[in-house]
Amino acid sequence: MPLSPKQINMFTLFKLPSVYFTGVRVKSISETTCTVSVKHRWINQNPFKSMFWAVQGMAAELATGALVMSVIKENNLKISMLVANNKASFFKKATGRINFTCTDGSKIKQAINKAVETKEGQTCWMKAEGVNTDGVIVSVFEFEWTVKVK
Repeated sequence: MPLSPKQINMFTLFKLPSVYFTGVRVKSISETTCTVSVKHRWINQNPFKSMFWAVQGMAAELATGALVMSVIKENNLKISMLVANNKASFFKKATGRINFTCTDGSKIKQAINKAVETKEGQTCWMKAEGVNTDGVIVSVFEFEWTVKVK
């Protein structure tokens, strides 16, 4: 069973307070998909009247990372996870509410299963798209997650 949004949001309060206090929240998570939401407001703004790129990055990383955490919990093994690389593209000013969605749960599940089978570290690129309330993509982040059985 995947982690619940409430469990992940409480985790961010205590372990990732900058995520929590800038308003980044997991809205939904399943085996394959995670959606994280953040609203442009004073605490997460840049001087150009839009959301700071790093806040978008935190939301996008959480959308991918929550899926990684959920698969690790499901396996009930000690598995380390770490971002090795990331890429970002920006298309429009991020104002209002932005939802970041990652649909790569099956990809990370395969990588973790291979890490468990081979006892070797594995990597997996995962993508999160940030969409505003008009349905326009404002940014796309890709993260290369590394997983290894401890």
